[in-house]
Amino acid sequence: MGTMKLEKKTPCHVVALPYPGRGHINPMMNLCKLLASKQPDILVTFVVTEEWHGFIGSDPKPDNIRFSTLPNVIPSEIGRAKNFPGFVEAVRTKLQEPFEILLDRLEPEVSVIVADPYVVWAVRVGNKRNIPVASLWTMSASVFTTFDHFEMIRENGHFPADVSVRGDEVIDYIPGISSTRMADLPTIFYGDGQKVLNIALEAVSSTHTAQYLLLTSFYELEPHAYDTLRAKLSAPVYPIGPSIPLFELSKTAHDNDLNYLHWLDSQPKISVLYISLGSFLSVSNAQMDEIVDGVKNSGVRFLWVARGDASKLKDGVGDMGLVVPWCDQLRVLCHSSIGGFWSHCGWNSTQEAVYAGLPVLTCPIFWDQIPTGKQIVEDWKIGYRVNKKKVDGEDLVTREEIAELVQRFMDVESNEGKEMRKRAKQLQETCHGAIAKGGSSDSNLDAFIKDISQG
Repeated sequence: MGTMKLEKKTPCHVVALPYPGRGHINPMMNLCKLLASKQPDILVTFVVTEEWHGFIGSDPKPDNIRFSTLPNVIPSEIGRAKNFPGFVEAVRTKLQEPFEILLDRLEPEVSVIVADPYVVWAVRVGNKRNIPVASLWTMSASVFTTFDHFEMIRENGHFPADVSVRGDEVIDYIPGISSTRMADLPTIFYGDGQKVLNIALEAVSSTHTAQYLLLTSFYELEPHAYDTLRAKLSAPVYPIGPSIPLFELSKTAHDNDLNYLHWLDSQPKISVLYISLGSFLSVSNAQMDEIVDGVKNSGVRFLWVARGDASKLKDGVGDMGLVVPWCDQLRVLCHSSIGGFWSHCGWNSTQEAVYAGLPVLTCPIFWDQIPTGKQIVEDWKIGYRVNKKKVDGEDLVTREEIAELVQRFMDVESNEGKEMRKRAKQLQETCHGAIAKGGSSDSNLDAFIKDISQG
């Protein structure tokens, strides 16, 4: 009998390179945890700036995920929100060299780079070094498709244009996208956002030379957009979402989180409005005052996650509301007492709402939140808009309108409320089906793992 030579299989080594912002890092980490759990011999090197390593370095993660760091792109006191275009530009210009130095040092050999398209040089670096690159798009497929057909918008005379005058004009020629008002395009198409728009367009076009395109939603949520992308791109298009922290749901909550969970346990079923206006940008102070009073005057129970000026919210709410600086959002949304979600329509929050089967009160602030709010209300019909109008020269929703809207939104007995919640539950079932064994997202993930494991 001949001697068999045992070859030690080198692990599939994934280098994950998210854009350094929470809405990008979280879905990238959730994808890496999925990969690591599905295929134990995958090794993930998760690359973040030193600032972000400080934020997330001690979070629990599987043994086969490790961190590597890059220097910060701008001093943290300048901040991402204060100079958004400057921050995006710094990521574009300052991280490539340290990343390439890191790649030279990494062991074992890198099998694939999974990179956020906003790190626009990543595909170039991979192609130069003959390492396949998978672009992970962390917004909706519809927003990707909109950017991908930007020249069409320009040729049709809808850019540049005064959206305050022409906002109600309908655009119905973008493949894979239901007809949309000009006002519901990503806002930075307009005003001083030209620099950020250019980087977004560069990000999308960079994916055309990547070997794979991964997206953080699921096929059934935006089938027409996905069909359009698959017809247009030569690389495989894999919707693998929702890329949300499902792993954490299976764990028991920590003791220090229990105050708001205990409070929710004591509330009637589907009676509480969960309010979170996002982690990055906020509404104006004048608008915040109107929202606070409108919610209080509505008489609806609420759990509000508020940063910074939470103290003024706490006054006079009695036992009808609870204000917290942070919560385990997905766990809260899945709680039986929650009846709706007032959201800024960030894509990750929207995916969590869909997963939890909740209707959404849409209050987008900027960028891709605007078209996502439109999808929630018009395409999926699982929400209402918080409509702003000019008051003293400022876009404002008054407290009276807010109180009335919140009451209507949380009325689970009205026909309208029942229909909206029924649709939200149907979408939830579709979502759960996509991530179940053999579902669309699950199968796409298996196909991607097979692709990268075989080299």
